[in-house]
Amino acid sequence: MNEDHLWAELRAERREQVELLAALRPEQWDAATLCEGWRVREVVAHTTLPFRSSFGRTVVELLKARGSIDRMADRCARRDAADLSAERLLGTLRDNIGHRWTPPGGGVHGALSHEVIHGLDITVGLGLDRRVPPDRVGLVLSRMKPRSVAYFGVDLSGIALHATDLDWSYGTGSPLRGLAQDLLLVICGRRLPLGRLHGEAAARFSGRPAPG
Repeated sequence: MNEDHLWAELRAERREQVELLAALRPEQWDAATLCEGWRVREVVAHTTLPFRSSFGRTVVELLKARGSIDRMADRCARRDAADLSAERLLGTLRDNIGHRWTPPGGGVHGALSHEVIHGLDITVGLGLDRRVPPDRVGLVLSRMKPRSVAYFGVDLSGIALHATDLDWSYGTGSPLRGLAQDLLLVICGRRLPLGRLHGEAAARFSGRPAPG
């Protein structure tokens, strides 16, 4: 895949998220997302951290977290969500739409995946009817291999994922059908609201309380 195209999709995703976040009511910034224990403000604090933190500061934070990237991410997100206003967080994202940050070893594809997944954590968690362009989701799913799935710790043995809006499938076994973006969330270990997934295995990955 041409890197220029991936960067263009990444910028488009950030622009769309800025528009969406700018339209949220104040109380929605404190609403739960699909990221367990994180509200909207923690998710945005997390996705904008690379724009606010130097490499050296990141190393310091990682040492404080005893080498755990997940522990570091959680602590930094909670700290920054408490310290920074919604306006400041939104402004950081708006000012860095073209930022060239990529996760270690992930390249621009990893950066696009990061933005798309966490954007969905917000919109699905809030019950907003946002459809990420299927082709953009397809770019993220194109790199999903057994090793990638294993990283998220989800057991998909005996499950066949079939996208209803994209020519994409993964695995074999009991069918699980849904929008490509919802299947991406399944791979990432998120539990979705009822009615978004279909097939014999749907109940296993559904049941999150409806937003409200």
